[in-house]
Amino acid sequence: MSNEHNAPRRLRLGMVGGGQGAFIGGVHRIAARIDDHFELVAGAFASDPDRARASAATLHVAPERAYADYRAMADAESQREDGIDVVAIVTPNHLHFDVARTFLEAGIDVICDKPMTTTLEDARALADLVERSGRFFGLTHNYSGYSLVRQAREMVAAGELGELRVVQVEYPQDWLATRMEDQGVKQAEWRTDPKRSGPAGCLGDIGTHAYHLARFVTGLEVESLAADLHAFVEGRVLDDNVHMMLRFKGGARGMLWSSQVAPGRENGLRLRVYGSQGGLEWHQEEPNQLIHTPQGEPPRLLTRNGPGLGDAAMEAVRLPPGHPEGYLEAFAQLYSDFAEQIRARHANREAHGLARHTPGVADGVDGLMFITRALESSQAGGNWVAFQ
Repeated sequence: MSNEHNAPRRLRLGMVGGGQGAFIGGVHRIAARIDDHFELVAGAFASDPDRARASAATLHVAPERAYADYRAMADAESQREDGIDVVAIVTPNHLHFDVARTFLEAGIDVICDKPMTTTLEDARALADLVERSGRFFGLTHNYSGYSLVRQAREMVAAGELGELRVVQVEYPQDWLATRMEDQGVKQAEWRTDPKRSGPAGCLGDIGTHAYHLARFVTGLEVESLAADLHAFVEGRVLDDNVHMMLRFKGGARGMLWSSQVAPGRENGLRLRVYGSQGGLEWHQEEPNQLIHTPQGEPPRLLTRNGPGLGDAAMEAVRLPPGHPEGYLEAFAQLYSDFAEQIRARHANREAHGLARHTPGVADGVDGLMFITRALESSQAGGNWVAFQ
């Protein structure tokens, strides 16, 4: 079960974006309430004032705390005695930086969807602001919230795989195999538009998730990479398929593939890690199982909340064995970890457990470094590029 600590009240949550017709806003709201650490009390849910008010009414947010502009929201909430403790940013990518900066400067903690910004320069500037402000900043790389992902991380850190040699991560989807952006699909429209998505398409949308998962589980740092980004769908400006080779510090080698034009693949995030003493394999679509293959021994199947798991995995479960948990619960785990970090800072104490290591502003900078170097490599014909 997630860490539970007595608190006088739920944390007051605001939201920018995520109004009617949005996907990820609803996910954030559900995740914030699963473990009952947050209460949504304010929001600027859409850039259109009428849709913002309608969204707020649907979400039972008081009319006086339904804002048409996030800057007005930050100003007003920072002056209220019962103002929000933290804001969740669930807008298209191009707005992340300015929204985050606005709330940090208003003295309000931030939870931001990924990628953190659209440029490495902005990511570094935001990291500097977080450090200067002393505020909390959480980044929702939600796949790090799965119980068995945390089990894998703990096993690697304990040396159960020996010296790491090979890391393979893939994230194929099929939903952009045709020009969905021309069919009125809002999520496709902004993700394929460089003005709103930034310079990376599939790379920024799901490639960053694959990269972060590999880094989170292995702890390895990339030394250099060679990338091939391509748009297969005619007329599309941003990449919809990415192939990449990775060289890690210490000698391990890796491969990363992310695609949104792979028919039959729904959300096929998969990680395989191999070391001198064994391997691990985890599939996001079968998240309650982790395959451990010790060198020279039969494979072992570890199950969520089953026997043989460590503390990190057991702290991230809510249901008995055999009752599946998945995407929403993993997202909720991050929100619980973020709540623990915020409350620990308020109480001037150390956060408990793996909450200390959940994704934050440093991961955001790392993700933009990954995007920037991959774009540089691909534009240079797939040449190896130093990761620095």
